Amino acid sequence: MEELMIVANVAIVFGVIYKLFELFVGRKERMMLIEKLPVEALTDEKQKNIGLSLFNLGGNMFPMSSSSLRLGCLLIGLGLGLLTGYCIILNSQPEYFASDMASRPVRETVSIIYGASVLLGGGIGLIVAFVIEIMRASRHK
Repeated sequence: MEELMIVANVAIVFGVIYKLFELFVGRKERMMLIEKLPVEALTDEKQKNIGLSLFNLGGNMFPMSSSSLRLGCLLIGLGLGLLTGYCIILNSQPEYFASDMASRPVRETVSIIYGASVLLGGGIGLIVAFVIEIMRASRHK
């Protein structure tokens, strides 16, 4: 296992260094392409609006940024999932809280319950954020 960690650490270090070089080289290439573009292409309104939104509902772009909504719903979902997992464990695995030395199957069950409830809560939070964005987009049509 220790040999695997050494290989993983080396791979991570070289991967980060490679991505940094790729970032700076790509920046130079993009700057050279922008210098070659005519001025009309940079000021065209259609080109400016590309990439402002994930949705193109009926030809209307939805430029409102919803990243704070997504992050908020994700964090609320994670918190509620963690709380739900705690309640499930409190009711189904009381021996986990009763003693300091819980058995291995109990600890594994607790970790599965916590992981599943947190992931499920985060997913539900993101679905709620998506539904809210769709409702806001249909209202702005």
